[in-house]
Amino acid sequence: MIEILGVDNVLHAVGDLDEAKEFYGGTLGLILKFEVPQAQIALYRLGDSEPGLLLRGQQAAPPRVWLEVPDARAAAKELGTDAREISSGWLVELEDPWGNVIGLTDYAKRPDLGRRR
Repeated sequence: MIEILGVDNVLHAVGDLDEAKEFYGGTLGLILKFEVPQAQIALYRLGDSEPGLLLRGQQAAPPRVWLEVPDARAAAKELGTDAREISSGWLVELEDPWGNVIGLTDYAKRPDLGRRR
């Protein structure tokens, strides 16, 4: 059984990242945690918790929720799929029967950012 440590991030595709930043930062008052303009992403804090709202400048992608796990590569093996490397560790994404995307991610490369077990 895969151990879920908690929510990592919620991801939304937006058609125009600058316009989305005006809405989420200006209208909602969310605090920008970081932005990578060349990758068309911006991550906003959601209160005092570490998980955030990640906006991706692209059209027509289903919303995603990433859940933190101790070892994404082990989860991928258990699920019979592959994990891919990301800047903080590893990620495996899968769809539920309705097309919602669930990501299982770890902080193998940045344990200082992960949850303490």
